[in-house]
Amino acid sequence: MINNKKPNVYASICPSRELLALIGEKWVSLIIGALNGNTLRFGALKKICDGVSQKMLTQTLRKLERAGLVTRTVYPDALPLKVEYALTSLGCTLVPVLTILKGWAQENLHQVAINRDHYDQAHEE
Repeated sequence: MINNKKPNVYASICPSRELLALIGEKWVSLIIGALNGNTLRFGALKKICDGVSQKMLTQTLRKLERAGLVTRTVYPDALPLKVEYALTSLGCTLVPVLTILKGWAQENLHQVAINRDHYDQAHEE
């Protein structure tokens, strides 16, 4: 449902919060990253996104397709059935944002691990 109010992600009833939650889901950023510049079949996506279950990959791809971030193309004449996934132009607009987040995570992983260890040591019972 669309309304004319200005989006405010901090408002509990704002639909932008739902979209932010979608982008923050565990597998979304990995799938979008894998599809960046690529058109991939389900099996290739599953291989790239190591650890994702078939069920979770299917559910996440459906959510992304529903949001207009991913296209699903079925080739009914191909045997076995061929299905490919690609980013839409809207999905491509997320790539720079997620690239920055990925870089931040990789650059700061070590420091966050140190901080967690310090916190855990300080809060041991």
